[in-house]
Amino acid sequence: MKIQIAVPDTDMAEALTSICLRSKAHWGYPEKYMQIWEPELTVSADMIASGNLMAAFDGGRPVGVAEIAVDRQEGSLEKLFVDPTYMGLGAGRLLFEWSAKRCRELGAEVLLIEADPGAEKFYLRMGAKRIGERASATVPGRKLPFLRYALQEQATS
Repeated sequence: MKIQIAVPDTDMAEALTSICLRSKAHWGYPEKYMQIWEPELTVSADMIASGNLMAAFDGGRPVGVAEIAVDRQEGSLEKLFVDPTYMGLGAGRLLFEWSAKRCRELGAEVLLIEADPGAEKFYLRMGAKRIGERASATVPGRKLPFLRYALQEQATS
């Protein structure tokens, strides 16, 4: 198995959405939450065409997806999901590294991450620092880890 990243074809939106949903469900969330989150976990052809979305592949099969957004000097990780059967095999690291590089290319100095609590340890291993919590936009009372990854420091290492 050799996982590689590449820009997906726009007709892969449904397969990438399926990865996002399976990855989120991996953490054991109830179906009612999964339904609430489905719109934010959906990948569209327009997202793919934006240049700010990348997929991880094992052969020709998509196994992960990442999406970023940049507003001036702040990048944000909009999505980073890996098929549960591929977690721990390097797809997430490749997608995170692409996300940081793409944000730098677009002029960002920092990558902000509103993480799923189950994924926080991954981001800490990547070098992000927890800077607080954010209230969930979709589930009242739910708090999410909020992390910061300094892009300029990483660019020189």
